[in-house]
Amino acid sequence: MTAMALHWKHGAPRTVFITGGGSGKGREFALLLAREGASVAIFNRRLAPQVEGELRAAAAPGGQQRFASYAADVADEAALSDAFAQAQQDVGAPDLVVNSAGILVSAPFPDLAASDFARVVQINLVGSRNTAAVAVRHLRPGGHLVLVASLAGLVGNYGYAAYGASKFGVVGLARALDLDLLPLGIDVSVCCPGVIHTPMVAHEQQVEHPTTRLLAEMPGVMEVGPACRGLLRGIARRRFLIKVGFKARATAWLTQHLPGLMRVMSRAIVRRSLG
Repeated sequence: MTAMALHWKHGAPRTVFITGGGSGKGREFALLLAREGASVAIFNRRLAPQVEGELRAAAAPGGQQRFASYAADVADEAALSDAFAQAQQDVGAPDLVVNSAGILVSAPFPDLAASDFARVVQINLVGSRNTAAVAVRHLRPGGHLVLVASLAGLVGNYGYAAYGASKFGVVGLARALDLDLLPLGIDVSVCCPGVIHTPMVAHEQQVEHPTTRLLAEMPGVMEVGPACRGLLRGIARRRFLIKVGFKARATAWLTQHLPGLMRVMSRAIVRRSLG
């Protein structure tokens, strides 16, 4: 596959660090950016040497790109800091850092274990905070920090007490960082896609409540390739809040501008689904 026709507001990134780069959206971002000519370092809870090989195969012809993968959990700031420092030595200082690491656990709140709630928040929200804290030590003025949240960070859903709380938190964190990092010359973006077919989502769909799936898929379901290409266009333009897909954008718009209507509609769907 050839590189996308992207219009980078401040020039294409030379070096990109991506957490959660071993699968799903993180892997797709890594492949797309490798085709754009960037050197890429991926960080995953487990080493992902197979993705490193895929990146080498996807590299732009005639480039001097470097690729590396590191085992690091975003919930462990010290380990992530060590991995970022090593990556800077191996592939260079990043122009762009993308935090795509995350987990999904869904259950109606009465059935949701406190430990599951804490685990989702620790990885999705605290992990975003840790990635941001480590990234600002390596990003130079003109750099770009991207946090991957979800449409679930803008719109409520049945069974998403943990996931929704964590992703609403990521959006709030991004809004604060957009101001806090301004004096450092670092731009911030937050991605809020709807449901994307990834291994994480496929696994969760096997056990999630039918009402959760019904509401989650109402804004549309996208394959990972088209979804990440759409998100990357927003990243290239350095938009702050990035959504992808007509239905997802419409759902976010209705939630923001007609919240009463969205509440009535959502509650009606839940009542009908639960019988």
